[in-house]
Amino acid sequence: MGVQAKITSTIEEYLALEEQSLTRHEYHNGEILAMSGGTPKHSLIGSNTITELNLAKRKNGRKCRTYGSDARIFIDSVNHFVYPDAMIVCGKSEFSKKDKNSFTNPLLIVEVLSESTANYDRGEKFRKYRTLPSFREYVLIDQYEPIVDVLYRSDEKFWKMITYIGLDKSIYLNTLDCSIKMSDIYLDVEDLAVPMMQLPF
Repeated sequence: MGVQAKITSTIEEYLALEEQSLTRHEYHNGEILAMSGGTPKHSLIGSNTITELNLAKRKNGRKCRTYGSDARIFIDSVNHFVYPDAMIVCGKSEFSKKDKNSFTNPLLIVEVLSESTANYDRGEKFRKYRTLPSFREYVLIDQYEPIVDVLYRSDEKFWKMITYIGLDKSIYLNTLDCSIKMSDIYLDVEDLAVPMMQLPF
């Protein structure tokens, strides 16, 4: 989601605002940033992805929980509250001492990319997420054409990335040990562009 406005505030003021506001905001170390609304494609892809994540973890018997775009993460290293498009938490949920409703231990995070947020989601936001000890897998979904990047932390220093292109492919999620069809992620999404290239896997 794109930034529309920002003001300087304390965490307490930010949390009080979020309780009453119909618009979601992120908090970036003193700055409150109002987030712009998403597109129908963005919403549908996010909804489809949450459905598939729930089906996958039920099939595997994983004791994990899937949360949508209203769930908030606190990143202590940069004093930020952020909203991913979806996330999975496994084991006991851990929350920030500064806010009992903000998670600190996501295992997998999903972002649906838009023109205004793609660079931020791939760059600065990813670097923030990587400071979370529990964070192991990052799924970046293009909303305009069927392309998904899956980044997985193979050890404490290195991340591996696989790019999946085309509705005939399936993405593999390491943390859940499952595959999800691209056609299910993009189910009923209208006016998808045809990717200019395909990859041999």
